[in-house]
Amino acid sequence: MDIFPSMSMHSPIRTAAGVTLLLALLLGAPQAASGQAATRPDSLTLLRVRVVGDGATLADALVRVGSQRRATAAASPAVLRLAPGAHTVVATKIGYAPDSLVVTLRAGEDTSITLALEAEAVELEEVTVRSTRSERRIEDQPLRVEVLAQEEVEEKLLMTPGDISMLLNESGGMRVQNTSPSLGGANVRIQGLRGRYSLLLSDGLPLYGGQAGSLGLLQVPPMDLGQVEVIKGAASALYGSSALGGVINLISKQPPAEVPGGSRELLLNGTTLGGADAVLFTGGRLGERVGYTFLASGHRQGRVDRDDDGWTDVPGYERVVARPRLFWDNGRGQSLFFTGGVTLEDRAGGTTTGRTAPDGSVYAEDLSTRRFDVGSVGRFVVGEGWLLTTRASGMTQRHGHTFGVDVERDRHSTGFGEVALSRATAHGVSLVGVAMQADRYRNRELPAFDFTHAVPGVFAHQEWTPGARLTLAGSARLDDHSTYGTFVNPRLSALGRLGGAWSVRASAGTGFYAPTPFTEETEVTGLARLRPLDATLRAEKARSASLDVGGAVGPFEVNGTLFGSVIDRAVQLRATAGDATRFELINAAGPTRTYGGELLARYRHEPWHLTASYTYTRSTESDPERIDPGARREVALTPRHSLGLVGMWEEEGRTRVGLELYYTGRQALEDNPYRAASKPYVVTGLLAERRVGPARLFVNFENFTNVRQTKYDQLVLPARAPDGRWTTDAWAPLEGRVVNGGLRLAF
Repeated sequence: MDIFPSMSMHSPIRTAAGVTLLLALLLGAPQAASGQAATRPDSLTLLRVRVVGDGATLADALVRVGSQRRATAAASPAVLRLAPGAHTVVATKIGYAPDSLVVTLRAGEDTSITLALEAEAVELEEVTVRSTRSERRIEDQPLRVEVLAQEEVEEKLLMTPGDISMLLNESGGMRVQNTSPSLGGANVRIQGLRGRYSLLLSDGLPLYGGQAGSLGLLQVPPMDLGQVEVIKGAASALYGSSALGGVINLISKQPPAEVPGGSRELLLNGTTLGGADAVLFTGGRLGERVGYTFLASGHRQGRVDRDDDGWTDVPGYERVVARPRLFWDNGRGQSLFFTGGVTLEDRAGGTTTGRTAPDGSVYAEDLSTRRFDVGSVGRFVVGEGWLLTTRASGMTQRHGHTFGVDVERDRHSTGFGEVALSRATAHGVSLVGVAMQADRYRNRELPAFDFTHAVPGVFAHQEWTPGARLTLAGSARLDDHSTYGTFVNPRLSALGRLGGAWSVRASAGTGFYAPTPFTEETEVTGLARLRPLDATLRAEKARSASLDVGGAVGPFEVNGTLFGSVIDRAVQLRATAGDATRFELINAAGPTRTYGGELLARYRHEPWHLTASYTYTRSTESDPERIDPGARREVALTPRHSLGLVGMWEEEGRTRVGLELYYTGRQALEDNPYRAASKPYVVTGLLAERRVGPARLFVNFENFTNVRQTKYDQLVLPARAPDGRWTTDAWAPLEGRVVNGGLRLAF
């Protein structure tokens, strides 16, 4: 793919990281191929765990020791290979209260134990988080990670089967912001920070590139996702330069364990705006140790002009996605995961057929995308209780973008490799690793914007549990960016258990972001009017902190968060002196300051599920158009108040009815001739689903009160702006009321 550039090795970091990708691809393959992984090292001992309940052996109970997890079978125990020493063994199963036992293992002596679970009326759900690298239960993570479980993924799947935008937009503290009204592009703002700071991963791999761009979220069907994990705030200590604002990690759905012949699902969906989706997901076993999943989907949307002004409000597109995945696990701590993906899309907007822009010209805006990616993750037990993890991926995508008469054809490529060594004990987790990422951009028409960034790095993570009520965690990462220099970013977190189900978390960290030509503004206008990046442009740096308190009382769950961040040298767009039609990227004269709070409350008492969320965000930045270096302004498109209310009534396995209400408060606007601040608005939705045999029929009324920005103001500007755009920013829905419905068939 031509994604790793040549580079001089002037430092030990680059020397070590230069071989990372090769190690990640090759290190575990011989073990898997030759069967050596099945040989038990003398230093490890077998632990057999039998789980009983109601007087009988329980099948499908989950047994966990540190980062290892095994499921029991009806007639056989769970078997784990562990290093000698003390270990805490935890057994869980839905419908039963969990049980745990501390066992001491001796070298050369296999051990068998039995754990007894007591049935309880309340259904329990254990969630294991992967994005913090320690792979602990969410309750044991010092760093707060928000998990959108499969139940939430399934619900949003019925609303937007073609992308994950609604899944993320309706989660507290996150906002999917339309960045390109003509083509419908969007990115995710986490806790008020601009979308370019949010890193989108798939199973910990940058399959959508170091910077996913404005269409990344809109090209990911959610049907093959098991859960989504979100880290808010600077996460460069864990994931490097692209994670200044936070991380969104999409976790794949696992293949079914005991379904004869595998499982298959087909989803067909249609909308009142001329949209259609067909998604096929299948998964199964190729043997005792090998499983697979496969997703294939096709999506289509016709162009729609909602206010009949001759401009496309809902862009048209045709998209095909395919993603196979292969899973291998020998049941003894060794596993391999492979994934590949293809996305082909053609998207069109601008003036509609036979209509013109206000200046009488025809303005077509089109974008073609051809993306291909591959990735792998391996886990291997080495030494005495050490776990070796390898990750590697490569991605390349070509774009053909038309802005009226201007054409830009480009290619983005990202290569990534990582090797990490970790060990979990009864008192904590230790991890060290080396990583390498290379991003390359080539523009056929504008080669002055071409760049190649190579970023080798080393990182370490340590968790320590000195007592039952306290867990501490620290991470640090050193990155040597080939263009912007060397950066060290730490992150510290603490978890305090207050008793019962209540806990408090505190976290603080730093991050950095390497500038590229791609910002929210240039995603809309292209690069033709932008000056090449100046050599004096410096990397952005951030500091963030959060304090979180949460707990549960009976069926009620409450969580409150205070957050704040400061970004120094934020990159901004401004007109060049003496030429209003040319623009440049500069470092801001002062910091961007963001602070606020989130409040989340849930009530679960079958068949009712109620959720209320509220977010307050205040964000200000330097004004690049003012001469006074101390002049500040509110960050545009950042609502100060956001509120969500969701109610769901569900008859398990048969019927589901949900009602949603989302309030978005006032937003500051830039370069909008119609108003300086947006209007507050409320969007409502209603979802109903009914199972009939193997099929589930669904209908969703989205925005049934028909809130639409073009009811307040025109979207199209009276004259073309100096930067080339023909529209204002989108601060409210453009599509208005939409009804979609269809069926989901299991066969």
